[in-house]
Amino acid sequence: MLSLNRRIDDWRGRRVWLIGASSGIGAALATELLQAGAVVALSARRAAHLQALAAHAGEAQAIVAPFDILDHAAWDERYRQICARAGGVDLVIFCAADYRPERSWEINADGAAHTLAVNIGSVYTGLTTVLPDMLARGSGGIAIIASVAGYVGLPNASVYGPSKAALINLAELLYTDLHPHGLDVYLINPGFVQTELTAKNAFSMPALLTPQEAAQAIVRGLRAGQFEIHFPKRFTLLVKLVRWLPYRLRFALFTHFLKPT
Repeated sequence: MLSLNRRIDDWRGRRVWLIGASSGIGAALATELLQAGAVVALSARRAAHLQALAAHAGEAQAIVAPFDILDHAAWDERYRQICARAGGVDLVIFCAADYRPERSWEINADGAAHTLAVNIGSVYTGLTTVLPDMLARGSGGIAIIASVAGYVGLPNASVYGPSKAALINLAELLYTDLHPHGLDVYLINPGFVQTELTAKNAFSMPALLTPQEAAQAIVRGLRAGQFEIHFPKRFTLLVKLVRWLPYRLRFALFTHFLKPT
């Protein structure tokens, strides 16, 4: 299969900035990359979680770099500190996310604004931070973790789903813009993964994966140079198929399967 990005076969010495590394997919992915030999800058608000992750990984190449992704000024400061220690950043992985299970009539303005700021706004702030250097040297990579929830309008994901749909759109246009300049762009669309966020769900989650399984799937996709890395296929391919159904059938299907347990 023709790869849309350069394959990452060897992580030794590769400098990765992982945003949202304190738990869930981010923590599991950080562990995988550290064990593979990458230099990984770990960022999130919870410094203690990052310190514990770095200690557990037992790897000297972990850089603990906590900050609040909603603090615009903090991005430049953290980026400069990471570059000073690692000599630069080869790949940025945007993994931070906020989620509240809510129907449309349960949305409140402050909660929606926070979810959109974390899920979308922080990615734009991060892009403005790292892209100038990557474009100047003509190399680097951007990985955006969206979600299968961005494929179709799912009940209970009234703000989260649209935010992930926006990230899918963003990754697609970034690839068109950046790939001719030597940059790689990866779109990561997980299905249901057992995390602090999905623990809020009150419905049965099909094909539920552990964070470790999700991290391994992401690394396999990066190794293959895929643009879209989606998993587990038994679920994500089904949802992709559902997008082609007439709306009447689509709405009936998700209403049935997402009933509270």
